[in-house]
Amino acid sequence: MQKIIIADTSCLILLHKIGHLNLLKDIFITVHITSVVALEFGNQLPGWIMISNPINNDLLTILNATVDLGEASSIALAFEQKNALVILDDLKARKLAANLNLLYTGTLGLLIIAKKMGKLASVKAIIDKIKITNFHITSELENQILKKSGEI
Repeated sequence: MQKIIIADTSCLILLHKIGHLNLLKDIFITVHITSVVALEFGNQLPGWIMISNPINNDLLTILNATVDLGEASSIALAFEQKNALVILDDLKARKLAANLNLLYTGTLGLLIIAKKMGKLASVKAIIDKIKITNFHITSELENQILKKSGEI
C-alpha cells in the first residue's frame, strides 16, 4: 500500500523558490496538503497536489498550541491517516511528529529519496540552490545529506 504523502508549507515554498516543486511529483506522484498550507503557500497549486483536511478539530487545536497552524494541520492529517509520511522542516514540528509516532522527513530528506530513486542527478547541485535562499543548512547537515545520497 502506497503511503499518503502530506507536505507542510516550508517544503512547498523552498522547492518552489529553487524551481524544483515538481520533484515532489517525481517522487510521490500525488501529494496532499491542508487548506491552511495552501493559503500559506499562496501560489497556484499544480493538479497533482490534493487538498485534504483533518477531521478532528480538537486535535488540531491541541497541536496548534505547540506549532504553527500549517504544521499543526499537516501533523493532524498525518495522525488521522493509517499510512502517511509527513514532510516537515521545523525542528519543533518534527519532534511533535516523532512523539506521535508519525513517519516524517524533511525537504533535505526528499533529496536523498529522489537521488536513490534516480530522479535527481546531483543532491549537491540542489543544496547549492537552497543555500542561496533563506533556508539555513549547516555544513554538518550538508555533509550528512551528501553522505547519505552517496555523493561523498
